[in-house]
Amino acid sequence: MWEAEAANKRNSLLLVLVFFACIYVLAWVFSEVSGFGSFGLVLAGIIAIGSTVGSYYFSDKIILALSQAKPVEKQQNPYLYNVIEGLAIAAGIPKPRAYLIEDTAPNAFATGRDPEHAIIVVTTGLLQKLNRTELEGVIAHEMSHIKNFDIRFMMYVAVMVGVIALLSDWILRSAFHRKSDRGGGRGTLLLLVIGIAFAVLAPLFATLIKLAISRQREFLADASGSLLTRYPEGLASALEKISGDKEPLEAANRATAHLYIVNPFKDVGGLAAGLLSTHPAIEERVKRLRSRLT
Repeated sequence: MWEAEAANKRNSLLLVLVFFACIYVLAWVFSEVSGFGSFGLVLAGIIAIGSTVGSYYFSDKIILALSQAKPVEKQQNPYLYNVIEGLAIAAGIPKPRAYLIEDTAPNAFATGRDPEHAIIVVTTGLLQKLNRTELEGVIAHEMSHIKNFDIRFMMYVAVMVGVIALLSDWILRSAFHRKSDRGGGRGTLLLLVIGIAFAVLAPLFATLIKLAISRQREFLADASGSLLTRYPEGLASALEKISGDKEPLEAANRATAHLYIVNPFKDVGGLAAGLLSTHPAIEERVKRLRSRLT
C-alpha cells in the first residue's frame, strides 16, 4: 500500500509540473501573438499569482456557497460530530468543521486550504442511508484528503486549469485581432497558426490532466482511509451504496463535482467515461479496497 501511495504522489507531482510548463508556453505564445513581448509574460504572471492567492483564501467559501452547505454544531447533530471528532483524533489532525447539504442523495466532500481550516461536507441522504461503519469509511476517506493536503492540491490544480483557459482565450482573441497584420516578425502566419492550435488544444489537455490527478487522489484517499479505520469493507460498502443510489444531487455542479467522494453526475459510457470522469470506476475502487481484506 505504501508503494502505491508513493507512486500516486510522484505521478501527481509530474502532472503538476506539466501544468506549469503548459502555462509557461501559453504565456510565451500570448506575448508573441499579442505583440506585448516581455510585458505579456509579466501580465500572465500577475494573473496567475492573483488567481492563486484569491483561490487560496476564498475558494472554500465559494464552494460552500455553490453547494448550499450549512454549518452543523454538535448539539444539532451529535452523531456526525462524534464520528468526525473521533477520526480526526485517529488521524492526528485538528477536527474539521462539519457542514450539511439538505439533499437526499448520499455524498460527501472535503475542502479548505489546510488541516487547520478544513471542512467536511455531507448530505442528509448520506446520514440517512449509511450505517455507522459505512459513514466512518466515508469520513475517513475525506479525512485522508485533508491529512494528505489533497484539498489544497486540487484547489491549485483547479486554478491552473482556469489560468490555462484564460490564456488560451487571450491567445485566440489576439490571433484573430492580428490576422490582418502583414508585417514580419511576431505577427507571422506560422506563429499565428501555432498560437491558435495551442490555444484550442491546451484547455482540453489541461482538463484531462486535472481529471487524471483527481482520480489518482481518490485511490490514495481510499487507501489512507481504510488504514485509518482498519476496516476497508466499510468504505467499500459505502461506495457501492452511494454509486447505486438513483437520486440526483441537485446541489452539485461541474465546478465542484471532482470534490465529491463519488461523481454526483451520471457519466456517458465508453471511452469518454474513462477520459472525462472525475473519479475512478467504482468497481476498481471497491476491488482495491476488498483486496486489502485478503
